[in-house]
Amino acid sequence: MASKRVLVCEDEDAIRDFVVLNLKRAGYDVVDVNCGEDALAEFEAGRGDFSVVILDIMMPGINGIQVCRTIRENDSRIGIIMLTAKSQENDKIEGLSGGADDYITKPFSPSELVARVDAVYRRIGGAQPEQGRSMIRSGPFLLDCRSRTVQKNGQDIELTQMEFNLLEYFIQNSGIALDRNTILRKIWSSEFFSDDKVVDVNVRRLRMKVEDDPSSPSYIQTVWGYGYKWVV
Repeated sequence: MASKRVLVCEDEDAIRDFVVLNLKRAGYDVVDVNCGEDALAEFEAGRGDFSVVILDIMMPGINGIQVCRTIRENDSRIGIIMLTAKSQENDKIEGLSGGADDYITKPFSPSELVARVDAVYRRIGGAQPEQGRSMIRSGPFLLDCRSRTVQKNGQDIELTQMEFNLLEYFIQNSGIALDRNTILRKIWSSEFFSDDKVVDVNVRRLRMKVEDDPSSPSYIQTVWGYGYKWVV
């Protein structure tokens, strides 16, 4: 089971204290910093020890999105959650495109915070995997559900844990049109989600890694006005 260690980076003292207090109450081991530079230093020093990182988007110096991109380049397994005080869609999309798994818009309640962190923690491997086939083949793809790795035509493809979950879900429902809300509930498992843009951005990221031509996808096909469908 993955460590319940969380790295929190937030430059506003009151918000950082609020996040740290509630995560500790929920049983997480929390390391907190107030700038992007310190977040990267803590990540480097404790690489492999953190399961989840929480980053404020708007910070002086190295902002949260830059920190997110750097961490994601070095670790595909860690869960990343962005905090934003803005409701603008561009901030959410930029954070998700940078490799984040989730976002929380300020202000937020203790229950929402813990539910989001719990959901990401479970999905990146903090909980025991469900019983089922250890190997899944679909066309040129081979998924190893024990090692949580994927190959295409015998070549390894590096996915984040959320991307792996999304690909696994598509393949397990091959040929079935899946609506965005169903995908949200299945992959993110959060009662607080209402913005299905998180699905679109993660599908876009996944297409970049698994499609021969992401601009003209053949495996993850769009069902216009509804969702997506896996076709092999």
